[in-house]
Amino acid sequence: MTFPPIRPARDEEIPAVGHLISLSFFNLDANAYLVPSEADRLKVMADFFTLLTEHAQKYGRVDVVDLPDGTGLAATAVWFDYTKESPDPEAYEERLQALAGDYIDRFVALDLLFEKHHPHDAHWHLAFLAVHPDHQHHGLGGDLMRTVHNELEAAGVPAYLEATNENNVRLYRRSGYADMDPFEMLLPDGTPFFRMWRAV
Repeated sequence: MTFPPIRPARDEEIPAVGHLISLSFFNLDANAYLVPSEADRLKVMADFFTLLTEHAQKYGRVDVVDLPDGTGLAATAVWFDYTKESPDPEAYEERLQALAGDYIDRFVALDLLFEKHHPHDAHWHLAFLAVHPDHQHHGLGGDLMRTVHNELEAAGVPAYLEATNENNVRLYRRSGYADMDPFEMLLPDGTPFFRMWRAV
């Protein structure tokens, strides 16, 4: 199957990007922790990912790959630029409370965990790499990463990410990421994330 080339997301597509990430991540342990109810999970997580992707559109980059038939998105990579100062998302706490509802304490725990363990050196942060469940194993994730990695290497800028499981850890190792120390960081229920760094 041949996919169209990688392109920047348009502003009006950001909700669709958030939905794609939520769909792709639906069965991840971290998402199940954040929103235990499967009936609520897709919508709540889509709103959460949309909130963060809106911010990345202004203070990083959001790349997408279209479906071959042009009916939607097949894959996306959402990056934040930590080589310079940027504000928090506008009205973040209020918007998070509104979208998370009864799950707010879980989202606050996630934010505190990520803030505590985020590296301080200048870097780009790969926040989300998502491929539609029907279109995985076509190399789209690798292509999306390579596009930005090539630019970061040319600029001498490292990259950081939090992997969600051992399968993703193996994928990212093949893309030049190495385990950090500490490697694991745990949500309150013991669900791990894995900190990884791509040096230049």
